[in-house]
Amino acid sequence: MSAPEPVRLLVIGGGPAGYTASLYAARFGLDPVCIEGYDAGGQISRSFLVENYPGIPDGTSGADLAARVREQASGFGARLVTDDVTAVDLGQRPFLVSTYDTTFAADSLVIATGSSPRPLGLPGEQELVGRGIAYCAICDGAFFAGSRVVVVGGGNAALGEALAMQRVAAEVTVIHRRTTFRADASVEAAARASGITMVTPAVVEELVQSEAGLAGVRLRDVSGGGTSYLATDGLFVAIGHVPASEPFAPWLALDRHGCILTAAGSTGTSLPGVFAAGDVADARYRQAVTAAASGCMAAIDAERWLVTGDWTGPQVEPDLAVAAR
Repeated sequence: MSAPEPVRLLVIGGGPAGYTASLYAARFGLDPVCIEGYDAGGQISRSFLVENYPGIPDGTSGADLAARVREQASGFGARLVTDDVTAVDLGQRPFLVSTYDTTFAADSLVIATGSSPRPLGLPGEQELVGRGIAYCAICDGAFFAGSRVVVVGGGNAALGEALAMQRVAAEVTVIHRRTTFRADASVEAAARASGITMVTPAVVEELVQSEAGLAGVRLRDVSGGGTSYLATDGLFVAIGHVPASEPFAPWLALDRHGCILTAAGSTGTSLPGVFAAGDVADARYRQAVTAAASGCMAAIDAERWLVTGDWTGPQVEPDLAVAAR
């Protein structure tokens, strides 16, 4: 087995946060390596149209936006590795990070692994992804033009999905487990004004399949316990996201959402030399522009730590960092 490859700064994750951290680190002369993963580009790359990224008034696709930031990072000298992380060991210095092909020994680390949509966890769900089940109306809504669709969730994301689908679908029904919504009042009002049907309090307890894919859902009334069947061509799940923080949980403090804990105004984690950026450390905003901004912050924080040892991380109890072991 070959010796680990020494790296001054290793960035884990491709996407607005990881690529921006790599761009800035390269300009600082840190010779960063970015393990972008085989699913390079992050969640933004699956967005059909991005209209709210500053400096791009006419909008662009998420894939194009990610590719342009990636190209910029590479142009400044960041080394991009298309591989997935298989193991990490932050219990020693330098930190060891292994991929399928290589093991890196990093003096400092920026974690920008993002998050993934939270599934319903029902039997048959994964098999129906792409055959009736989706997690992004912007990405997949066009496939359901003129169809009946269901959106599960009660926050801004869910009602935003419903409003997006209302423009193309024949019928849109929102299923929410509570009688009140977590969405902003203006978003809820817009959804109701658009003729979207709200079914509350109810949960999807069964996915009904046909040979073609999803045929309908069986609902359970949370208050009364009764069940009903709702035929549908599509089901959009919008019940939150799961931060991709699990590989780092043995060494880093996490917040109640599972995000890597950082100090206010800093990307420093509970372990000196390790920084976190983007959705893996952000349960609130989860926007491409905020991810990119935090990637910039992480590179600045990492450069400062490498040069001066200056580190600002969250003030946590020593055993909190290993609470998830």
